[in-house]
Amino acid sequence: MAESAITVNIPAGESKSYPIIINDESIQSLKQKLDDITKGKKRLIVISEKVYKLYKTELNFDKKELFVLKDGEDKKTLKMFEKIIKKAIVLKLSRKDIIIAIGGGVAGDMAGYAAASYMRGIDFIQVPTTLLACVDSSVGGKTAIDMPNGKNFVGAFYQPKMVFINLNFLKTLDEKQYKSGFGEVIKYAFIEKSCNHSEDFNLIEILKSNTENYKNRNNEFLKEIIKICLEIKSAVVNQDEKESGLRKFLNLGHTFGHALEEETHYKRYTHGCSVILGIMFVFNFALKKEFCSKQYYDEAFTLMNMYDYDTDNFLFINKKHVLKLMKNDKKADNNVITLILPTKSGEVIEYKLEDFSKLEFSVLYKN
Repeated sequence: MAESAITVNIPAGESKSYPIIINDESIQSLKQKLDDITKGKKRLIVISEKVYKLYKTELNFDKKELFVLKDGEDKKTLKMFEKIIKKAIVLKLSRKDIIIAIGGGVAGDMAGYAAASYMRGIDFIQVPTTLLACVDSSVGGKTAIDMPNGKNFVGAFYQPKMVFINLNFLKTLDEKQYKSGFGEVIKYAFIEKSCNHSEDFNLIEILKSNTENYKNRNNEFLKEIIKICLEIKSAVVNQDEKESGLRKFLNLGHTFGHALEEETHYKRYTHGCSVILGIMFVFNFALKKEFCSKQYYDEAFTLMNMYDYDTDNFLFINKKHVLKLMKNDKKADNNVITLILPTKSGEVIEYKLEDFSKLEFSVLYKN
C-alpha cells in the first residue's frame, strides 16, 4: 500500500504544521521510524496496556522509557496525569525531549496533556491504535483529563509534531471498539458539507455502498475512510483551532453522547455508540422543530441501521440526570445548551437551547 500523508496547518496558511502519515507498513518498521525521528532525544512513551501486551515484541522499546497506561475512560484522572509527569521527571526529560502516545484516545489525551504541561510544553507524537483515535482524537490538538463534574474538563489545545496511523493495529481491534470508531465516521458524513473543505467527498454515499467492506475490514476502504475523515477534520481545525466557531460542528451528537456516557459510568456504551445515540437524539429534535425534512431523517436512520446501530431499544436512563449533565457540559453557557442540529444532507447548524420543558430524550426511530 502506498503511503498517504495529510498536512495540518494551524492556523491555515501559517508555518505551524504537522504531517499525518497513513500506511500499513510493519509494526517493526514503525518502531524504526520512531527511533530515527527521535534519535538523540530522551523519550517517554505512554502506551496502552492492551497495545503493549499485543505488540511488545514488535515495538521492543526500552522498558525504562515506558509508562504502561491501563485502558478505560476512568484512567483520565489528575492522579494518573501526576504519575506520567513524575515519570518524565525520573527520566530527566528536558524541553528538547519528547513524549510519544501509542494507544487509543485515553493514551493520546493523557500523554498530550502531559506534553502540553511538562516544562510548559515539549514535543509530542501521536500513534493512534484504535479507529476512533485514528479518525478523531489523535488529530486536532485537544488534550484533556476528566473531572468529577464532567468529561474533558481540564486540558489544553496542543498540537502534535507528527501523527503515525498504521492500519495493522486495526486488525487486532475488537468488534466493539471497531464499531465505536465508525460512530465518529458516520458523524463526519452528517457534517461534511458544513466543514468548508474544497472537495466534495460525499461520505454518506460512500458509507451506503460499502457495508461489506466495513464488515470485512477491507484495508483500502479503511484507508480511504480514515483519509476522508482526517481531511474534513483538518479543514475545520485549520480554520478554527480553538473552537470559536466552525469547530463546534465536530460536536454533532456529543452533548447528549457525553452525558449518556457519564450517566452510565462509561460502562454501557462506547464513545462512538454514545455519539450515534446523540446523533439520533438531535435528529429527533431537528425533525420536531422542522429543521430537517422527514426524507433526510429517514435517510439518516437508514444509514445508521445499515451499520448495525440498534434504534429499537429504549434507553433506561434518568432523564433529569442526563439533562443536568448536558447543562454541565463544558460547552454549555449560562444554562444554555448548544446543540449541533442536522438540516439537510451533510449540513448542520448551531442551535442554542434555552427551554428544556418539552425536551424529549427518545432516540427511537419515528416512522
